[in-house]
Amino acid sequence: MEVELGGGEEEPPSLLWGLDPVFSAYSRLCVRDILRMRESRQVPGVYFYNSHPIFQVDVLGTVVYKREREDFYCYGVDDSTGVINCLCWKNEKWRDQGGGRARGAAPGGFHVEEQLRKLVEAQRSSSVLEIGELLRVRGSVKTSRGQREIRASAFYKVNDPVMAVQISWMLEMPELYRKCYDKPFKPPSSELDSSSAAADGPQSFQSLLGRAVRAVKEFLREREVRRFRPYDVEYLLHPLVPRAPPQGTPADPENAGPSVAAQIRQLLKETLKILLDEGLIFRKVLSPDEVYNVTEHDKDLHMVTRDIIREDSKREKYAEKGCHVLHILSSVRQNYSRCLSKEALLVTLKFLECNSDIISTTECHYTVL
Repeated sequence: MEVELGGGEEEPPSLLWGLDPVFSAYSRLCVRDILRMRESRQVPGVYFYNSHPIFQVDVLGTVVYKREREDFYCYGVDDSTGVINCLCWKNEKWRDQGGGRARGAAPGGFHVEEQLRKLVEAQRSSSVLEIGELLRVRGSVKTSRGQREIRASAFYKVNDPVMAVQISWMLEMPELYRKCYDKPFKPPSSELDSSSAAADGPQSFQSLLGRAVRAVKEFLREREVRRFRPYDVEYLLHPLVPRAPPQGTPADPENAGPSVAAQIRQLLKETLKILLDEGLIFRKVLSPDEVYNVTEHDKDLHMVTRDIIREDSKREKYAEKGCHVLHILSSVRQNYSRCLSKEALLVTLKFLECNSDIISTTECHYTVL
């Protein structure tokens, strides 16, 4: 059934949001409309423009104010319809610049470290803006301290001396509004009926589980959580589970399903199982105190894995190809956690490779730079 929005609009059931292509895209909306969107009553962090569910936007505008913190920049972006605050995180590699001396040149005079330094510097310069410069930012919409803002997943300075980019953008926006955003999202009646009829069916639970996994992943990524217990994330699932019928509604005890609390516990159990299977979390120690470590934020795991690869790559057996994944897994289990899964190790290796701490020589072998 549909939820009433403010202003007389109806909010489509969350099970059907995926049918709207706008939900999966970065929506090019005017800042004025982003500031006016209503937040969903079903899932916090999702907003509605003309019944379209939206949580990611794409904005182009001029920087009108700037605040710098240790880890991020706050840019005020004005697209001529309004001003919105954009939270743009700094890249950790920018802080590593300077101080270091380049190693000897490779044959032909090509300095690898020097070129890498220039590449990182170019990236940094395209992400540090001054007032009056043009910024394009993509990210999720959030409400912080009563103010609407964008938390950037990607942002960069746009060089537009003859305003070609801005003119093209201004010509495309009315077309997008006319053909897409201004047409209300109306799910097919057959889908609406089937979703209501199958509210307790397996398909409904799978859709609910998918949203629960996304909510927990986003929480772990944004808060940079290193370890947690199930009750630390359980509250994230409360808005996803339908509430009990209002008082005065006749109930059928024989056909009554599990309680809301039982549904949340089952949903949390399945969510954690998926994250374990994907290697995004792991349990360092199997104990009654159910603690989960977040793989990408476990610095001790990263250090142990990197040290094992560095030391064992010096051995004659691994000097040519590097260390095999199964050898690394066995060593990490001996030195750090006997419960570490192969999936968690693969996530760790991918993270270390992305940070240039290690490199893959084959699909299953790794060594240090």
